[in-house]
Order: sequence, then structure tokens, then C-alpha cells
Amino acid sequence: MRPQFAPARSSSDVTMVSRHIEAGVHRLPRAPHHRIMVHASAATRSYCNQVGRYFVRRAGDIDLVPAGEEGGFEAENPFDTIEIVLQPALMERVAAELGGKALTTRLDTRHLLRDQRIEHLARALQSDLNAGAPSGSLFADSIGAALAVRLLGLDVSDIDRTNRLSDTQLKRVLEHIEAALHEPLSIHRLSRVAGASSSHLRTWFKVAMGITLHRYVLRRRVERARVLLQQDDLSTSEIAELTGFAHQSHLAHWMRREIGQTPRDLRRARLPK
Repeated sequence: MRPQFAPARSSSDVTMVSRHIEAGVHRLPRAPHHRIMVHASAATRSYCNQVGRYFVRRAGDIDLVPAGEEGGFEAENPFDTIEIVLQPALMERVAAELGGKALTTRLDTRHLLRDQRIEHLARALQSDLNAGAPSGSLFADSIGAALAVRLLGLDVSDIDRTNRLSDTQLKRVLEHIEAALHEPLSIHRLSRVAGASSSHLRTWFKVAMGITLHRYVLRRRVERARVLLQQDDLSTSEIAELTGFAHQSHLAHWMRREIGQTPRDLRRARLPK
């Protein structure tokens, strides 16, 4: 298996690479990490050595190979796949942080799994990687944890909903975000500020604010940039840096998504008519 490109940036708990697989016989050796492979090509027929029969994989089909397991297959045609690596320590940490709701962190080998949430998370990570990983560690950490929760079979409904962020905890997190919009913000950093586990903070923050922590940070960065763009003394690239965006194209992308305008649109609106 030959990678098309290597990750530009990755979390220690989750990494991703897009691979182009040539036709022929392939072996998946045992590895110390979990592997999630999302088929990214048209229908491809292959023979699975482990199961001993032929499969037809279609775009979105998922194969899960747990840590310590091996596999092998023979592909009749070349195809592309998204391979995500998750560290077992992440699975164990997420299970523990969610109050031990998951009785085990052992995963089983799965073939041709269809799961829209896993596919969506994989493609979100791939899109960020293709763009040069501008969203930072908070995004990758969130994707990794969400994948871990899904693989453990946990839903938000499994979490004890009697627990919430206190007003003081929420205030600390919101104030810290405002003061550090220009800096890289990770879920681990914000969980220390809140005094809560990473998994609990993700869930409780969404309950309190109605949106995910990652999206809230993006919206605050966009709003800060919008205010700065109404001033004359800063360039768009300087504003992108001051609001925590990787570059001005990254800023323009999220401004367009959040408010329907780009920095150029806002600059033009200020010109006398």
C-alpha cells in the first residue's frame, strides 16, 4: 500500500493518510494501534483472506482492524482508501472519562461496516488535511475523541445527564477562549481550565451553549476578525494571525460559512459609494 500523501499535522492520538491501493495481494501486519479504513472509490471487488470469501466494497464502506490483529486481501482493481489510526490509549481514556459506561475497550474486526457518523468524521479530517490542517489541534483532538466514542458504542444519551458545567466552569472557559483566540486552543488545554475531563467538556459545553466547542471557537474568531476588518490599520493576513486562523484563506473560508461574507466583501462595503 503506497500513501498518496502524509499528514501535514496530526494529533498523537489520531493520524490519517489517504492511500492508493494497487490491484494484487496485500497483507495487513499486526500493529499496536487501531486502524479504520474508509473506502473512497467506486465498487471494488476483493477477496478477504481472513473470512475466506469475496466482498464488493463501495464508497463509504468501513473496515476496522483492531490493535494486535492482522488481515489480508486481494484486490481485483486499484482503489483509494482513507486510513485513520487511533491509539488504544485514547479509547481507554475516553471510556474512563465517560464514567465507565463502556464496559470494555476491546474492539472486534469489522468488514463492510456502514456508519454515516464515522464516514463523516473521516472525511472532515481528510478535508482539513487537504487544506494543510489549518484548524489546529482542537479539531483533530475532537475528531479523534468522537471516533473513539462511536467505536465504543457510546451515544450522548449514555452519559449521565445530571452532570453539567457549573456557571463558574463555563465562565472560566468562555473567558479563556476570548483571551486566547489568537493562540492554538486544544481540548486538553480547555479541559484543564474547566476542571473537567475532555470528553465531559465536549458534551457539557454543547448542552450549555447549543453548539460544539470547536464551532463556538470558530464563531468567536470570525466575529473578532469582523470587528478588526472594520479598522484601517491591519492587513487581512495580520487579522488572520491575530484571530487564530492559519492564513487569510482559512479566515475567508470560515467567514463565508459563518456570516456569508469574506474579508474582501467587508472591506468593499466600507468604501464610499
